[in-house]
Amino acid sequence: MAKGGFPGGMGGMNMNQILKQAQKMQAEMEEKKEQLAQQTVEAVVGGGVVSVVANGANQIVDIKIAPDVVDPDDIEMLQDLVLSAVNEALRKADEMVQTEMAKVTGALGAGMPGGMFR
Repeated sequence: MAKGGFPGGMGGMNMNQILKQAQKMQAEMEEKKEQLAQQTVEAVVGGGVVSVVANGANQIVDIKIAPDVVDPDDIEMLQDLVLSAVNEALRKADEMVQTEMAKVTGALGAGMPGGMFR
């Protein structure tokens, strides 16, 4: 076995190269997380009466409710609409994060033996 290497060969990569690539990927992922925290997605339900905005850090940053949907005799409907919009906004935010992170890990992981970073 070569010094710093793996038995059976690893596509010509030694441990130092693997570690450097992993460190580079980690730095890119941290940068991407910061960028995603600034990006938002919106979910609109009930024909536009409830709107929720979430960011890439899975935080709700805005909720809008049309005044005409506020019915003191039917609070449950409003609660259901808000809950639905919040869940959809968080789902969209998670999907955005997964897509963007895959760009970082996929690009670096593609050259790694066995898809090590996928």
